[in-house]
Amino acid sequence: MSAGNSPAPAAARPYRPPAPLPRTKPLSKLGFMVALRENPISTWGIWNFENPITTGRTALGPMTGVSSPEGIRHVMVDNVGNYVKDRLQLRVLKPGLGTGLLTAEGESWKAARRTLAPLFAPRTVETFVGTMQAKAGAMVARLQAQPLGARVNISDEMTRVTFEILTDTLFSDAVDGTSQEFGEAFTRYFENQGKISPLDMLNAPDWIPRFNRYRAQPAINFFEEKVRQIIARRRALLATPGAAVPRDILTLLLEAADPETGVGLSEAEVGANIVTFLGAGHETTANALSWTLFLLAKHPAAQSAVAREAREAENLALVDWLDNLPMTRAVIEEAMRLYPPAPTLSRMALAEDEIQGVRVAAGSTVIISPYVVHRHRSLWSEPDYFRPERFLPPARDQIDRYAFIPFGAGPRVCIGQRFAMHEAVIVLATLMRHFGFAMPKGESVMPLQRITLRPSPRLEMLLQRADAAG
Repeated sequence: MSAGNSPAPAAARPYRPPAPLPRTKPLSKLGFMVALRENPISTWGIWNFENPITTGRTALGPMTGVSSPEGIRHVMVDNVGNYVKDRLQLRVLKPGLGTGLLTAEGESWKAARRTLAPLFAPRTVETFVGTMQAKAGAMVARLQAQPLGARVNISDEMTRVTFEILTDTLFSDAVDGTSQEFGEAFTRYFENQGKISPLDMLNAPDWIPRFNRYRAQPAINFFEEKVRQIIARRRALLATPGAAVPRDILTLLLEAADPETGVGLSEAEVGANIVTFLGAGHETTANALSWTLFLLAKHPAAQSAVAREAREAENLALVDWLDNLPMTRAVIEEAMRLYPPAPTLSRMALAEDEIQGVRVAAGSTVIISPYVVHRHRSLWSEPDYFRPERFLPPARDQIDRYAFIPFGAGPRVCIGQRFAMHEAVIVLATLMRHFGFAMPKGESVMPLQRITLRPSPRLEMLLQRADAAG
């Protein structure tokens, strides 16, 4: 454990944000199924937060939980070819997201990753900074129209700004529909499809109707129709002689050719990746920003420090955001440690394996939970407390690469992680230059896993002057 993770003095004890208490006794199979359906992060026991590897049988069959950096590296890097997306994860994700980067496997995934990687290179992401700033500025203007003390739905505001940034940068405003329409559709999808059906837990045949899938179907239909429109309009533009065609992700997807094989993406793959980037791309960043603002509202000293740093940064249009706003980045990373946007990563072992001396049977499920890893007693001091200083230099350099995995790790690490971090830092710094935030009295919130980790209920906060927190 690094010096940067040393416990804070009692007099300066930090804030402990809300989270389900770890269970002290194992759940029965029925109890596990109920808890998994209601809120998967409530299934974890204290033993998961204390041991590097745990094993057991659940309603889903044999399961191995891996929380040690060594074990995580083994599964996600060293022997990554032996571990694929498990059946339950695919049954939850594929109805809405199709076979995009998030759900594809094998050669299909490798080809798509090679094809799309150039658009997320550091130099390319830097060209998006101006748009990110403009959309953050438009959000500030909207909020400035509200009176101080107004109650603002921060979850909706973060959803709107991240959606607008994504559509303008990656799709050049080709998406026909408002952020509210898409936000409501994705909420419907995540809330229903993310509420795991007992039939899926029991591996029942797909032809048996699922109520949650029925409830999610209107959102899935909305995605499919919008994607057809997006693709048709861009194909028409590409076919128009002399037309100015944006060189964005949409054009890249349609013109894509694997650099090794020359084969392009199928129509279904193009559509699946559009929905994946629109859904997973803005949902995860919006949640990370919502949780960050909640934590700052509960920690006035940290809120003041971020506001001061944002105001003092000279010429924000030109700075390297990630390196020159260390406190801003630190609070975002601490928020993602406590509330990782993707709280569970699950895999199926193709062949028998051994992880740190523990046998893993072929066909069994391996769970790597960023939510558990980020709160593990052996990896973090005061793991349940909000302490952004652990991500400030030099303490941050002492954190093991595989102890902090909000974007995953290995070959399947999130392709848009640099984009997401730039976006989050720019939005938060722009906000904090103009406003302070506080939670309404008596309001409470808890993390709820519905594929991503959302605040429940949706966050509403009080708008204050920028210096109101201190």
